[in-house]
Amino acid sequence: MARRPKRAEHDNHERWMVSYADFITLLFAFFVVMYGISSVNEGKYKVFGAAINQAFGTKSSETEGGSIRLTEEEVYFKSLVDRRNARLAEKQRKQNERMQNLAKNLDQSMAAFVKSGQMKVAQTGRGVELEINASALFNVGEAAIQAEARKTLADVAKVLTADEFAIEVEGHTDNLPISTAQFPSNWELSSARASSVVRLFIEQGIVAKRLTAKGAADNHPVLPNDTSEGRARNRRVTITVLTPEPETEPTPVPTEQQ
Repeated sequence: MARRPKRAEHDNHERWMVSYADFITLLFAFFVVMYGISSVNEGKYKVFGAAINQAFGTKSSETEGGSIRLTEEEVYFKSLVDRRNARLAEKQRKQNERMQNLAKNLDQSMAAFVKSGQMKVAQTGRGVELEINASALFNVGEAAIQAEARKTLADVAKVLTADEFAIEVEGHTDNLPISTAQFPSNWELSSARASSVVRLFIEQGIVAKRLTAKGAADNHPVLPNDTSEGRARNRRVTITVLTPEPETEPTPVPTEQQ
């Protein structure tokens, strides 16, 4: 029997198009998914979150009419946070009021000296600052408080005793150098003057741990030192009643549901 002639096979040079079409289809699907993820619908997201919480057995917020309805536990936790914030705000308000009253009392008590230009009362970002001209307290080149100035500082101490705020006393000088056996430089002079005021305050009943004495020499002038008036203004002692740091309370932590 005659054998049927074998059909000649031809190479298919277009088979690559099948793989290429599959790749393009997968790439298109990938970009569709990425676009869908990037466009989050808030309502669907809330529904999805509620479904996840329900699946894991947690009692959390539920969606109702497209809005969030808090559970009793969440309402209680929110009330704790709100009450804490209200307490802190009230403490801050009372503290600010006390500082304002302190500045007012100092201004009234030292009215004569403030009017004469020997003192200046101001409320700054650090607290209430009482600035006293050094000539009203000390003789030139000395750190011992003059007898007539001791009563003035005693009156200041009476106002400051009523509170428990920290007090910083800082001495300042002009830029004229000093070189004596007791004060080799303005650093020693300014520090000694601040310390003299601190010791008097302690004698008047202010608790020592509230007080700090600092010497700044001529490093913080309020006016240029190129005139006698400017140098006189820079020789001063500043008494700053420091504003306390804001109080904090730990944030309530919700208990885990069993």
